[in-house]
Amino acid sequence: MQDRQVTGTETNFDIVIVGGGLAGASLALALANSPYKVAMIEAVESRAATQPSYDDRTLAVAWTSCRILETLGIWDDLVSSATAIKEIYVSELNRPGKVQLKSADMGFANFGSIIEARAIGTALLQRLESVSNLSRFCPARLNSIEPGDKEVTMRCDLGAEEITLTARLVVAADGARSSIREMLAIPTEIHDYQQTAVIANVTPEKPHQHRAFERFTQSGPVAILPHVSDRCGMVWTVPRGDEKALLKLSDEEFLTQLNQRVSKQTHEFLGDFVKIGRRTSYPLYLVQPKTNLAPRVVLIGNAAHAIHPNSAQGFNLALRDAAALAEILIEQDCGDVGNAEHLRAYDQWREPDQQETIRYSDGLARLFANPGWLASLVRGGGIAIHELFPPLKRKLALGAMGFRGRLPKLARGEVPGIGNRGRKAS
Repeated sequence: MQDRQVTGTETNFDIVIVGGGLAGASLALALANSPYKVAMIEAVESRAATQPSYDDRTLAVAWTSCRILETLGIWDDLVSSATAIKEIYVSELNRPGKVQLKSADMGFANFGSIIEARAIGTALLQRLESVSNLSRFCPARLNSIEPGDKEVTMRCDLGAEEITLTARLVVAADGARSSIREMLAIPTEIHDYQQTAVIANVTPEKPHQHRAFERFTQSGPVAILPHVSDRCGMVWTVPRGDEKALLKLSDEEFLTQLNQRVSKQTHEFLGDFVKIGRRTSYPLYLVQPKTNLAPRVVLIGNAAHAIHPNSAQGFNLALRDAAALAEILIEQDCGDVGNAEHLRAYDQWREPDQQETIRYSDGLARLFANPGWLASLVRGGGIAIHELFPPLKRKLALGAMGFRGRLPKLARGEVPGIGNRGRKAS
């Protein structure tokens, strides 16, 4: 990988990835063995504290996503910091009943793993250092983008000077506030959930034994996720504004409120939570463009779909995007990597998975925020039915594991190859 710090020359590429976060970096690594000349533009130093993709959040990495990371060759760098999820318990505050999912009952060793975003980012960057077909422009800020018939022209600030890059295809992996989406005036639906997620690591009295918990409330879900050293990752969703008071509480006061919020669900297994790490927060929105395509441009990851964290599918959806796009670009060789045929094939492949995942997470957020009696009846009935009927539980679990429609080869342990010749990962 080349870090470009010298400016002033025009540089031509086959593919330019705008955004060096988890989605963009994963795509760059998936294209490592392709014949394409690839560049990655990132506004923030990847190892900087302000790099949003590489923070301390714990990510629920689904089974199929773990397989993608393994096929990309970075799982060995993550395994020591990954904690398997073997049991999942879902319930609603002040309501009887719960859904219990156990991976062993479904023939799997686990449902996936909990891994810090920072660990995944570090592993990706280390592997990208040896990718010969990748040039990296960082820190660099995109000023303009002009799609043309045969190429896209971009102007970027790199240090004190402006550079011009051209590409046959531009991939927008620049997050929920995508600058490319804005520059191209792609119509986008943004729904403010009026909620904020408060996140931290917490330590329970008892070992978590690879159990994950999600408790739904009208103000938002509380998720407790198994983590390394018998810590747990916590995601507590509250109404917008309430996070300020939570963040100001002492550790003892915060833990008291947390224990009260989840005690009926977790106390039998975990006891009380007795220690908490640094607390942070971020607001929750649904961001959904009307289209993920423009001439010689495709949106992936949060640029294409920023969703509610209640189903823990945001990163997994982005990773499937990257894996599928790499497969299309490598295997459907039509002489022009930015050809509209490529982009339509990708969009048709990914749309069902994206739409189903968005409908599921958004539906949960709206259903559990609805105080009406009918919504309450639907919620209670849904939990009871899933617990009573094993086929529904299995379908729920398989969806959470990433088995939604056609899987990319990387999720099946195969490396895409030119001419549709995938090969098994070594």
